[in-house]
Amino acid sequence: MSTVTNEFSIRLWIVKLKKIVSAVALASLASFGMTAQAADKVYADFPVTVKGYEGKAEHSVAYTGQMARHVLHTSLKKLAAKGNGQANPELKAQMMAYFAGKDAGRDIIAPASKGAFVIAETEVDALSKKKNLAGKAYKGAVTSWPGNMTGAEVLEFMIDKASSAEKGYDKINGLDYAQLISKFAMGAVFYNQAVDNYLDEKLDAGTKPNNKAYKEGKAYTGKEHVWDEAFGYFGAPAHTLSLSPKQAYSIAKAKPEALALADANKDGKVSLYNEMVFAHAYYAASSDKSGKTNYLHTITKAFIDGRQIITNADGKALTDKQRADLKAQAAIIAENWEKVIAEAVFKYAGSTYKDIQKLNDALENKGDVSKVLRGYAKHWGELKGFAMALQVSGKDLGATGVQLNRLIGFGPVLLGNTQVTGIDANGDYVQSSTQTLDEYALNMLKVQQLVVKEFGVKARDKDVLASMGDLVKKLGEQAAEAEND
Repeated sequence: MSTVTNEFSIRLWIVKLKKIVSAVALASLASFGMTAQAADKVYADFPVTVKGYEGKAEHSVAYTGQMARHVLHTSLKKLAAKGNGQANPELKAQMMAYFAGKDAGRDIIAPASKGAFVIAETEVDALSKKKNLAGKAYKGAVTSWPGNMTGAEVLEFMIDKASSAEKGYDKINGLDYAQLISKFAMGAVFYNQAVDNYLDEKLDAGTKPNNKAYKEGKAYTGKEHVWDEAFGYFGAPAHTLSLSPKQAYSIAKAKPEALALADANKDGKVSLYNEMVFAHAYYAASSDKSGKTNYLHTITKAFIDGRQIITNADGKALTDKQRADLKAQAAIIAENWEKVIAEAVFKYAGSTYKDIQKLNDALENKGDVSKVLRGYAKHWGELKGFAMALQVSGKDLGATGVQLNRLIGFGPVLLGNTQVTGIDANGDYVQSSTQTLDEYALNMLKVQQLVVKEFGVKARDKDVLASMGDLVKKLGEQAAEAEND
């Protein structure tokens, strides 16, 4: 055989070998529900870098406690809508077990299997044991709710009220406790813990160092675990970057056809640990479906890039450069996470505005307003909960926070032009005459203006700002008396 022929055969063999290797690699990726492009973009399988580790773990990723808290939150939200309109100590005790308890045996009430969309875990302890929400809730004073309470105290107050409300709805004060508890808990626990704890002081050199195991015998360093826990609180599945926003959204809704999208390891079930979409990751996907934003992928990629920086340190203390690079990724996460919540405030201010218009129409046409009022309370609860959540990140919003609280108030304006203005010594709401429904509708437009100006929201779902001119004209002098920018 000539030298030329021999070289040609070798080259041909190399080409065939590359094709075989590529095919095997793609098949392996397909088993995780990924494309080749997303192969190195999964929040999983980062190697063990702890020096002297002798255990059996093959990777260093762990955020089970955070996912347990996600299912405690979703289960608590479900329970908050179970009241029968009377004092219900048993329901309150059950809600408190999911909020502040640590006992074994708590079932995962939500998310639940839905047809073909089968959930792998059925008990909280299957994710992580002895976890609760109360111990991780915002510890500062919550100025956006009456009573000068901490985050945990506000949530416990709401739980008490929800337990005796009809399906979680207080029609006297216009409050939907399932929404208030859910949206504020996501902020007071998940958002606060991530951006004001794990991605803040715990990135400092002297805290949870990278050249030591997080705890003796663990397969992850201090910095590895700190970063993993922050990622867990965001609520995104490990393979998020291989999903479109619409696909991630469908997973959160547990649609039967979304099983194939969620089930990355192809075992026929959705693991609530690393395959489900929760909390703010869901709202990021919701905004991104507009095509105007990219919060879900931006935040997830920053988490993955940051984790790689830590992994590259190979179990050694982070250098100043590595820590600076890590904090840059943390800043990307915090900025975009804040925008996700601000987008939700914008959206539900718009929904609340539209509800007020529906109320006015029903009143003018002598229609049944009860259904409209129920929707009004729901949307207002989402608006208020998200607005409260914006203010517990450890970042002082200053005048922006004050203005948000004044525009939204402690309750929606009701048909008698009254709203909740405080809580008395017995823990009962105090209502006062404040403004008309139309004046309050103008406040909703001003909320949208404010979050556009201060947070630069772009998706702007339920944008009703075009109504500003007509409403100001309708109100005339009253508009000047309403809350000013």
